[in-house]
Amino acid sequence: MFKVHAIAPNRLPELLRAMPKAELHIHIEGSLEPEMIFALAQRNGVQLPYPNVEALRAAYAFTDLQSFLDLYYAGASVLLTEQDFYDMAWAYFQKAKADHVVRAELFFDPQTHTARGVPMQAVIEGLSRACADANAQLGISADLILCFLRHLSEDDALATLEAAMPWRKHFIGVGLDSSEVGHPPEKFARVFARARAHGLHVVAHAGEEGPPAYIWSALDGLKVERIDHGVQAMHDAALMQRLVDTQMPLTVCPLSNLKLCVFKDLSDHNLGRMLEAGVRVTVNSDDPAYFGGYLLENYLQTFQALHLGAPHAYRLAANSIEASFAPEEDKHRWMHALKLVFQQFTEHD
Repeated sequence: MFKVHAIAPNRLPELLRAMPKAELHIHIEGSLEPEMIFALAQRNGVQLPYPNVEALRAAYAFTDLQSFLDLYYAGASVLLTEQDFYDMAWAYFQKAKADHVVRAELFFDPQTHTARGVPMQAVIEGLSRACADANAQLGISADLILCFLRHLSEDDALATLEAAMPWRKHFIGVGLDSSEVGHPPEKFARVFARARAHGLHVVAHAGEEGPPAYIWSALDGLKVERIDHGVQAMHDAALMQRLVDTQMPLTVCPLSNLKLCVFKDLSDHNLGRMLEAGVRVTVNSDDPAYFGGYLLENYLQTFQALHLGAPHAYRLAANSIEASFAPEEDKHRWMHALKLVFQQFTEHD
């Protein structure tokens, strides 16, 4: 077992930045900054309901998941061409590089775009080209996870999966996102079974605003390999025990939870308690352009609010790498690099 020693608190931000880490819960459409939304709107001749960047930023006052999603879909309306999707993803990868992200698994929502007449090919090939360039130019290993919108029907999801299959080599898994309450995971059992039959990884949002029962449903009905969010698991002792026993990864998004009022204050967040209980939690940014911070900022603010230290940092970074769908040889390389970073910081203290 790798031993992690405490370091001086003033050096913790530097450690959080330097340590290699994976991001496993990032909606690429949620990385669209207001400036890019306006630039793409101008490039594509799209009329926005906001006069300028400042007015759009001022609209980022969410009270819950649905009020955020309404704005999210409006922002996505500027994405029309393969180059638009490339530019959006490339902007995210540049920020990820600065945060020392070595692995990124990007969620994308094809139904948001195909419903507007955008070809599936433009969506997937634009994002895939950015992933390839991120690997070649930035040293970031990146893959795509196709997400179904749960407020739409399972038939729509099945049609979306079939429409995407000509580009199967460009994505590694499927997920489930959008409005959670009232749309339990079991609604999508057939499409997830079909995705598994195609050899795709499967993950699902559950237990963000929805009850612990949705997490049980994702585990047993969809047979997911990761739970996205999952913070409501704390209200079910049997579920918590199962998460610990199986080491089922949770992709937790602290600043998102704060912005969407899942927790009133970041100091109330249960990430630290879940980590101490032995749950395999990870830190992620969710929709960083809308929620006030990319991956490093999520680490910095959460560690400050919850008074976490170097041992927590190592566990969270290690969890993110180990829970990724990257090849095992890459995981071993990143884990070795992670240990070296912690050894260097320990030697200086």
